Amino acid sequence: MRYRTLGGLRVSAVGLGAMPLSIEARPDEARALATVHAALDAGVTLLDTADSYHLPGGEAGHNERLVARALATYGGDTADVLVATKGGRGRPADGTWTVNGSPSRLKAAAEASLKRLGLEAIGLYHLHKPDPAVPFEDSVGALRDLLDAGTIRLAGISNTTADQIRRARAILGDRLVSVQNRYSPAVRDSVPELRLCAELGIAFLPWSPLGGISRSSLDGPSGGGSAGGSREERFAAFHAVAREHGVSPQRVALAWLSALAPTVIPIPGASRPETARDSAGAADLVLSAEDLARLDAAGPVRP
Repeated sequence: MRYRTLGGLRVSAVGLGAMPLSIEARPDEARALATVHAALDAGVTLLDTADSYHLPGGEAGHNERLVARALATYGGDTADVLVATKGGRGRPADGTWTVNGSPSRLKAAAEASLKRLGLEAIGLYHLHKPDPAVPFEDSVGALRDLLDAGTIRLAGISNTTADQIRRARAILGDRLVSVQNRYSPAVRDSVPELRLCAELGIAFLPWSPLGGISRSSLDGPSGGGSAGGSREERFAAFHAVAREHGVSPQRVALAWLSALAPTVIPIPGASRPETARDSAGAADLVLSAEDLARLDAAGPVRP
């Protein structure tokens, strides 16, 4: 496993997104725990969760409790594992994703997450999404208060613009250590945010990093092609490079993301142990300049 820096900490160059273990089509608990354990065995030390990762309706915090159980039942050393969770979103019974970024809601959510995770302090806490009904500075101010109170050790923001990153940094300073935006072979519209994070030394954590290679859980039931051609046609380069290296196209996609900037740390989801192991292997896959150029050509230019 190779490593990168996040908020002064050394973390694995590829993390694990635990979301698929708690939402629709989730595995049984035994397989879910085995999936987290497989990632840990492979050297993964960054686990990403959120209080809203659960089935529609009740059971808020299902994924956080699952991550806590996985760590408690793991036979190896977990001292260096960084658990990142998020607050500010919800999943009511209709299956939609709501947003609530009020300071009181975020503080209460962080306290509840802390109890579910069973930690002395949350390692990394993200504002899950800016709330258009709440001034952004107020939501970020709640992160500052949580840092000052010792409830969280590091802070980040998610689903944000470059302007919001600058505004958050004006409030948090160097305590803003990560940005979690969507970025993948299929979705590359966060180039300005990725570039800014590289400039500022802020970790950029692409969520749903396998989009185009594997469908995101947030994409809905349809996984077919688009007006731009079928998935195979649009992303054939990822499959071709994978064949040449004797690895999966998913592993190539993660290695390509990691090559965008030294601050990039992909957090692919997994629901099976073998998938978690395969993703972790991307940290050791080195792509040539020719490989990267071919993969870049499947979408917008590199940052």
